Amino acid sequence: MEMKKIEILEDTVASELLPFVRTPSRYIGGEVNQIKKDFGLCKLKVALCFPDAYEIGTSHTGLAIVYAALNSVANVAAERVFLPWLDAQKIMAEKKIPLYTLESKAKVADFDVLGFSLTNEMCWTGVLNALDLAGIPLRSNARGENYPLILGGAGMANCCEPAAEFFDMFLLGQAEEAAIELAKFIIEQKKNDISKRQLLINVAKKFNFIYVPSLYKFEYEGEKIKSFAPIEPGLPTKFTDAFVDDLDTSLVADKPIVPFMEAVHERISIEVMRGCPGRCNFCQASFCRRPVRFRSPQIILEIAKAAYKATGFDTIGLLSLSTADYPYLEEVITSLKEYFEPLHVGISLPSLRVDTQLKLLPKLATSVRKSGLTIAVEAASERLRQIINKPITNENLFAALEEAYKQGFESVKLYFMAGLPGETEDDIKEIVKLCYNLAGLRRKVCGKLASISAAISWFVPKTHTPFGWNAQQSEAYFRNVKDIIISEKSRLGARCVNFKFHDIRRSVLESAIGRADRRMADVLEYVYKNGARFDLWDECFNLNLWQEAFTHCGLDLHKTAERKFDYDEILPWQHLGGPDKDYLLKHLQK
Repeated sequence: MEMKKIEILEDTVASELLPFVRTPSRYIGGEVNQIKKDFGLCKLKVALCFPDAYEIGTSHTGLAIVYAALNSVANVAAERVFLPWLDAQKIMAEKKIPLYTLESKAKVADFDVLGFSLTNEMCWTGVLNALDLAGIPLRSNARGENYPLILGGAGMANCCEPAAEFFDMFLLGQAEEAAIELAKFIIEQKKNDISKRQLLINVAKKFNFIYVPSLYKFEYEGEKIKSFAPIEPGLPTKFTDAFVDDLDTSLVADKPIVPFMEAVHERISIEVMRGCPGRCNFCQASFCRRPVRFRSPQIILEIAKAAYKATGFDTIGLLSLSTADYPYLEEVITSLKEYFEPLHVGISLPSLRVDTQLKLLPKLATSVRKSGLTIAVEAASERLRQIINKPITNENLFAALEEAYKQGFESVKLYFMAGLPGETEDDIKEIVKLCYNLAGLRRKVCGKLASISAAISWFVPKTHTPFGWNAQQSEAYFRNVKDIIISEKSRLGARCVNFKFHDIRRSVLESAIGRADRRMADVLEYVYKNGARFDLWDECFNLNLWQEAFTHCGLDLHKTAERKFDYDEILPWQHLGGPDKDYLLKHLQK
C-alpha cells in the first residue's frame, strides 16, 4: 500500500463554494482547538465523518473523543467531515467539488481511512450521501485499492448488517483505545506490499472487536437466516465489544472545538460513568456498554477546569447512561459548584432516574440550570415498569419532584414510551393522569401548577436486548395511543401538561431497519439513489420514498417492522458483540 498524495481544495472551496451557501460557517473549519497536522509527517490519515449537518455532529462527544485520541498519536492525522446541507450539496455537484475535511480542506477520497460515527437507525442514508459526495463507490466490492478503508463505529456497529455491504470493517464497542490500536496496526501493515483484502484479513484475525463483513457469508431460507460462516479459515464467528477499563486514565476531549455557529450543545461534556447498573429490557446501551466504570471526582474537576480554560463554555454537562447512579454525584456537584459558581458556569444534568439520591439532588444542585428537571419515567404504572425492569416507585417520584419544587424548579420534562410489551389502555391513560398529578404537586409548595412537558416515544425493539425478539406494535396502534392521550388530557383539563410525540413513521422505520439482515442494503441504496437525505430532519424526511424502496425490493415495510423473531433462529445481530443470546433469553422469559 503506497503513501497517498492528498489533494487540498482550499482555494476551490474559498472561491467556488463559500460565497454561494447560506451558512458558510458550516464549511470553513479553523475553529478554536481544531487539530491540524502536517500530512507529510503522518503515516496514516483518517477522516472522521459524522453523517449529519455540522451543528449536530460537532456536538457529539464520541466523535470528539476519537478525534482527540487519534491525534494523540504522533504519526496519525485525524480530520473532521460533516454532511454539507442541501444547498451546498447542489453547488458541489454542479461545480464538481468533492467532499473535503474541515481542517485542511483535503479531499476525503484521498485519505487512508474514512471512519463513520453511527448513532441511530436512520443514519445509513447519510453514510451513502457522504460516500457519494466524496466520489467513493457505495458498495465495498466496487472499491479498488486506491479508495479509503471505510470503517463504522458507535452504537449501530452492534447491529450493522443492514449496511454491511457498504463498509470494509466495523469497530464494535468503545473506540478511543481500540482506534489507536487499529491505527498503529494499519501503519505496520502498510509497510508491506499487501492488498486491501489481505490487510482486512490480517485485521480481522488480529482484533476480536473488528468485524469485516466481506469475509463472512449468509445463507437464507425465506425471511430467516439459515447459516452464517467465515469464508477464510481462522476467523471468529462471535465478536466482542472493545471497552476502556479505566476512565481516569483514558483519553478525553479536554480541549473541545468551539464552533463558529450555534451548535445543538455548546457545553463542556464530561462522562462521569460508562455503562449502566440498570438493566432496562428495552435499552441496547445498558446491555452492550458493560462493565460499569466510574470516573473519580478529582479527575472530573480537572477535566472541567481544562475544558473551561480552552473554551469558555458556561455549562458543564455531567453525562452517562444514568447519572443518578453515579456514586459520587454529591461530591462532584459540590466541588464543581465551589470552583465554577464564581465564574457563572452552571451544571447540566441529563435525564435522571428516580430514587433516594434524586430526592437529595435539588438540594445539591443550586448551580444546576433551573430551566427544568428531566426524568426518564418510561412507563406510568408500576406494573409496566416491572415488566421493562425500570425500578421506579410513584412514592419516590412524587417525593423527588416535591423536593425539586421546593428548591425552585418550575418545570419538569418526563420521557415515556408507548407500545411496550404488556401495555394496556389503562397504562396509556395513566400517563396523562400521572403528569397532571405531578403538575398539581407544586401547589403544595407555592400554590402554583408546575409546567410538565411529556415526550412520548414509540417502542422500537432493539438488538442485544431481551425485547429484541418482540414484535413492534402496528402504526395504527400507535396512532390510537396518541388519540387516547390527547382525549384524556382534554377530559382532565390538563392544560399545564404539554405532550410531544415522536414521529410514528420514523419509529416504524427504525424497527424495520434496525433488526434487518444484509439484504436490507438494497433498500438503503435504492432509497438514497431516489432522493432520501437527512432523514432525521422533519423538513427532509419522506416516508413515501422509503415505502417505494421496500416495495421495489419485494418487502413490506410494516410487516418487517412488526416481525417477531423465534427464540431458536439465527439473529442478524447475534455475532456482533453484546451479551450472549441465552443470557438475554433468560431475561425475556423472566
